[in-house]
Amino acid sequence: VQLQASGGGLVQPGGSLRLSCAASGDILGVDFMAWYRQSPGKERELVASITSSGRTIYVDSVKGRFTISTDNYKTTLDLQMNSLKPDDTAVYYCNFKKYGRYYWGKGTQVTVSS
Repeated sequence: VQLQASGGGLVQPGGSLRLSCAASGDILGVDFMAWYRQSPGKERELVASITSSGRTIYVDSVKGRFTISTDNYKTTLDLQMNSLKPDDTAVYYCNFKKYGRYYWGKGTQVTVSS
């Protein structure tokens, strides 16, 4: 499984960004997909996840602002981010789990600043 994240950039507080993760390779068996983020000096944290059955989970700090979604074939994983705050500044990583093994894409930088 190969993952490529895109969509990061510089945005003002209150703005929006949409991150996308393109998956390729043998994605049969993927049952969990997620976005993580990591800021300098902080541990990587789970931002949002979605299972193959469509169940979603969000970290409290992004509830009501971020929406995770995927297509029916799990070839793309999106993260719609609204009402962005400076605390959302981080490198965002997409993650897929297949048969108990985790796959990571290279991160995409999101910077929220005026």
